[in-house]
Amino acid sequence: MHSGEWLTRGTVWFALVLYVASEMVNIGRRGDERLVAARWLNSFGCAAFLTHVTCAFHFYHGWSHSAAYRETARQTAELVGWNWGGGLYLNYLFAFVWLAEAVWSWVNPKRHLQRPNWLTWTVRGFFLFMMLNGAVVFPHGAARWFGLVLCLTLAGCWWASRRRIAGSSDPSKSA
Repeated sequence: MHSGEWLTRGTVWFALVLYVASEMVNIGRRGDERLVAARWLNSFGCAAFLTHVTCAFHFYHGWSHSAAYRETARQTAELVGWNWGGGLYLNYLFAFVWLAEAVWSWVNPKRHLQRPNWLTWTVRGFFLFMMLNGAVVFPHGAARWFGLVLCLTLAGCWWASRRRIAGSSDPSKSA
């Protein structure tokens, strides 16, 4: 495996680990220190994901959107028999949503915490969908199992927090 492949793969796995860690800290938080720790983990995870995107375009696609689209379509066709590169746009949306989440959590943390539960769960659902596809469906071997562990850990911490969030009248206790 060449250094470009290590950087590209390593940064995405690092990003996902940091995101899961941020959600675990966020769900279990008691006080401002954990909130700040969760924000930092999430922000570093977002930066690692953006680094992954940069590495992928640099090392694999020659900075060409068309090449990235073709490769996404090829991989999708290989896996499910559907020659469609639209997953690339979902990756762009994922990067945008994650960046927006990270920025919002720093610019206006109180408002970020007080957002409606439906918005929190929509973002979570989208992140889990992207992680399932990128870390479980498309990888092979040990990477697939590691991705499954990350996704199950994420779902488990959200599941454990659902009653507290649904029953909370204090918006600062919502995740």
